[in-house]
Amino acid sequence: MNANNNLFDAIIVGGGPAGLTAALYLARARYRVLVLEKERFGGQITITHEVVNYPGIEKTSGEALTDTMRRQAMDFGAEVKLSEVVDLKLEGDIKEVITSRETLRAFSVLIATGANPRHIGFEGEEKFRGRGVAYCATCDGEFFTGKELLVIGGGFAAAEEAMFLTRYATKVTILVRKDQFSCAQSVVDEVMQHPKISVLFNHELQSIAGDEMGITSAKLVNNKTGETYEYKAKDNDTFGVFVFAGYVPNTALVKDKVELNDQGYIITTPDQETNVPGVFAGGDVCIKNLRQVVTAVSDGALAASSMEKIAAVMHKKTGLVPEVPNAVRKAPEEPRASVAPEVKAGNFISPEFVPQLNAVFERMESAITLKVHSAGDDKGNELVGAMNELANLTDKLKVEVTSEGEHLPFVEFIRADGSATGMAFHGVPGGHEFNSFILGFYNASGRGQPIDEADLNAVKAIDKPLDLKILISLSCTMCPDLVVASQRMAALSPKVKTHVYDVGLFPDLRSQYKVMSVPCMVVNNETVAFGKKRMPELLEYLKSIDAI
Repeated sequence: MNANNNLFDAIIVGGGPAGLTAALYLARARYRVLVLEKERFGGQITITHEVVNYPGIEKTSGEALTDTMRRQAMDFGAEVKLSEVVDLKLEGDIKEVITSRETLRAFSVLIATGANPRHIGFEGEEKFRGRGVAYCATCDGEFFTGKELLVIGGGFAAAEEAMFLTRYATKVTILVRKDQFSCAQSVVDEVMQHPKISVLFNHELQSIAGDEMGITSAKLVNNKTGETYEYKAKDNDTFGVFVFAGYVPNTALVKDKVELNDQGYIITTPDQETNVPGVFAGGDVCIKNLRQVVTAVSDGALAASSMEKIAAVMHKKTGLVPEVPNAVRKAPEEPRASVAPEVKAGNFISPEFVPQLNAVFERMESAITLKVHSAGDDKGNELVGAMNELANLTDKLKVEVTSEGEHLPFVEFIRADGSATGMAFHGVPGGHEFNSFILGFYNASGRGQPIDEADLNAVKAIDKPLDLKILISLSCTMCPDLVVASQRMAALSPKVKTHVYDVGLFPDLRSQYKVMSVPCMVVNNETVAFGKKRMPELLEYLKSIDAI
């Protein structure tokens, strides 16, 4: 095996607009570039239902826009992997990027890990998180159909998401802590003229209160006059609070490795280089006045231009020239169908995903049966068709169909020896859960993904039954972490059962557990928790409630 197979001209950590743009530019310049993304390509913009301010494109969705970016980069030869980066060694000419699976090397690295919504700390925020407090309109807006809503924030995100929430809410009140919005006047005009929206400038939310049914009152303050008063919805109904008060940069990976400002954002030069030579940053992890797709794309292009120069210098200095595998390199004008079996449009699997799926199938250590539980209705037939489509790609999967079970349709993973894995998906996996579904049966087929030794020992030490119900939405960007972690536990321990539910299909579960946000986890049919959790956080939480 060639020792340089894991050597790249550039490695990009993060698959949002900044990272994908840099990959496109570098690949087009014939350099070997790899994009590593731990969740789903596209970044924060994928939760935006409508993008109308990207030059040259009149109207699209965030997901469609970034999917095109990904395909463009791949068409020029960029390599992409769903893999979590756990550490970086950035000294010297050749950097090391350590993932949960392998160590990769590159002449330069671009950090484009994005940011997460900021919690602002008003009284009751944590208590009602998932039961009335939410941070993603696309993920959770539908849960508030017929309700009034408070929206916190004065920027573009707050204005845009408030507009989106009018699809569901009877009334939306925006609380802006300053005396004006901090976004384009055209957006402000649209918000101010909307019949369902009212705006309170110089107002802040101090606290919320309520009961097991949800939020019933809020205390607001006018920060100019100091006046406080109580907000209640019409007919004393419950209402929701959506927070769009900025973001927290995902820079834990580079803390103490590159220079950050007091807020945790990466400090860069005009060409996006950090204080460490050969290490760049782009997108929402950087200091900037405007956080939009167009500025992220600019960051990626600027960084790529400098990364190209570094690669050229390093080729001469080291004598090492990373070579793009023949299976990856192709001319941009070639039709995409030439690198994957033709799949008709509208089917469950997009043609671009077939090569990635084939790589998963090759690593599966044993066969898995996809046992579909269907009542024979439209949704059940859709699930049967989707699983047959997957199974037709490999001899490692086969499909069985039964009408037995509750909360149909669902598919469970059965091992080659006939034993249950404890994992099932209720609904039709897709959207942000497509990747976690694939990882589920991959992990069930053998050793699966590498796992931290301490986490592995903790899972294998579980000595009492643990039932996890994970309620998700296919549009939720925060759900996959919890799904993957909980499924991994089931794959490793016979004591753990993990069933994932597309909660939009099961209103009885929404009602039973009072779900107003996803992801929602129900432990042993009793304890309910909200919010994304990766394996260490999940184990810590389960220990705290004495579930393991």
